[in-house]
Amino acid sequence: MSHKRTCSILGIFDSAQLLMEAIPKIKEKATGPLQAYTPYPIHGIDKALGLRKSPIGGMVLVMGTIGAIAALGLELWTSGWDYPQMTAGKPYFSWEAFIPVTFELTVLFATFTAGLGMLMLLNRLPLFRHPMLRSKSLPLITRDKFALAVESNAKSLNVEMVTALLRGAGAKDVEVIEESPFDNRGAPRFFLTAFATIVLSCVVAGYLTYWAIKLFPVLQPMVHMLDQPRLDPQRENHFFKDGFGMRMPVLDTVRRGSIPYTVQSEDNAEVLANPMPRTKVVLQLGRQAFNNYCSVCHGILGDGSPTLTAAYSAKPASLLSQNIVEIGDGKIYHVIMMGKNAMPSYMADLSETERWAVVHYVRVLQRALNAKDEDVMK
Repeated sequence: MSHKRTCSILGIFDSAQLLMEAIPKIKEKATGPLQAYTPYPIHGIDKALGLRKSPIGGMVLVMGTIGAIAALGLELWTSGWDYPQMTAGKPYFSWEAFIPVTFELTVLFATFTAGLGMLMLLNRLPLFRHPMLRSKSLPLITRDKFALAVESNAKSLNVEMVTALLRGAGAKDVEVIEESPFDNRGAPRFFLTAFATIVLSCVVAGYLTYWAIKLFPVLQPMVHMLDQPRLDPQRENHFFKDGFGMRMPVLDTVRRGSIPYTVQSEDNAEVLANPMPRTKVVLQLGRQAFNNYCSVCHGILGDGSPTLTAAYSAKPASLLSQNIVEIGDGKIYHVIMMGKNAMPSYMADLSETERWAVVHYVRVLQRALNAKDEDVMK
């Protein structure tokens, strides 16, 4: 019968505060390294235990950078040197197009480094028979208790001395954890068993995949998204009596953020007043909107000389004529909103601010034709 060596001595504390207060007391007199087990992270416990800062951040940064350089280099070499192909007149080394793949490979390298580095290097897994897994205190630690373990090093632990030290620091209970006699990670049998398990898992997975493809050669994913009831644009739908899928808005509904235009005739529009100030910014906005939408028919000066060819048979009005000069701003605004004769409505093309800015700019064009002495720059 082999003698079991003590792995660690575990002290159970009722609160995180008691645990943090006990760490410096135990650390001063204990001969072995300390380890803490808590149900949730405790701020500052790593520093109190004397643990070094985790290198996982630096590892992820280095490997993520390597992944980015590898992806960018591969794409530059493939598209610019090994198989150069110009797309849409862009240069061979169009690094902007390589960003998605570079990003994905950066994330891939960083993720694998974080996962495998944490599990294999820092946590030293796999260790299926860690002595702590057989601890009677483990259910308590995973709920609401806190544990401080004095671990053995090259020298054996003095159980009586460490037990008294833990109890003196406030431990409610003490447990001695012995090493597992089955820890054979370095034995050839362990590696053979692990390798055989991996191979067997791959064979079973491949066999099941083969038969799954054999039995279900065509399997549409997310079929419910294709068969869901919906109204397709410009398509018929027999749910409604008229057979149309697209519906007109409910009568008298108003689009959110908009005010309905209720003026019925041009004569009634005389009461409308221009709310926009006649500033340089407003006039520049009006000129831009006028040149984009109005000048093609009314001319760049508003004199009714269109930029269209003779095939345009309509007779655009001259905005500089006396009858338009004399009408109010509201009537010009109404024509922009509702249209007149061959002129269509620009209600959907221009915002309310742009419409009133156009009215101001039309007044500027009219004033430019009949400039007064005070308009001349001195």
